[in-house]
Amino acid sequence: MKLYIKQKVFSWGAKFTVKDENGSDRYFVQGEVFSWGRKLHVTDLNGREVAFIQQKVFSFLPKYHVFVNGEQIAEIVKEFTFLRPKYRIEGLGWYINGDFWSHNYMISRNGNPIVTIQKEWMTWGDSYELDIADSRDEIIALAVVLTIDCVMASQAAASAST
Repeated sequence: MKLYIKQKVFSWGAKFTVKDENGSDRYFVQGEVFSWGRKLHVTDLNGREVAFIQQKVFSFLPKYHVFVNGEQIAEIVKEFTFLRPKYRIEGLGWYINGDFWSHNYMISRNGNPIVTIQKEWMTWGDSYELDIADSRDEIIALAVVLTIDCVMASQAAASAST
């Protein structure tokens, strides 16, 4: 199953739609503008929250908590590295490998792919294709990918302001 994320370039806070293979809306993602740390709410078409992502504010390394249906299921930690970003997913037994700068990476469990992420170039705004192997992992995989994107965006904004 494939999902597509196209972020709006000039939105106040994060706000975008996740679409399915047919181009139909599947999920809505809304960030909180005035909050301590980044927070993203993922809702289904009926407005029911299916995932919530919250940044742990006072942490040496960027950490984000991922909640699905109100229960914390994972913590995403950006590890300390000098050259290439590296992330660790705690709580799921999932591993991330690939090139985060070009947004081509894979999340796997026991060597089996869970989701493959590819950035679509030459589009207005950031667009991503998520190829999810098992539909039962759809919401969790989406939340983890959105979390990694949050960390990358925060790092880019911090670099730009210095």
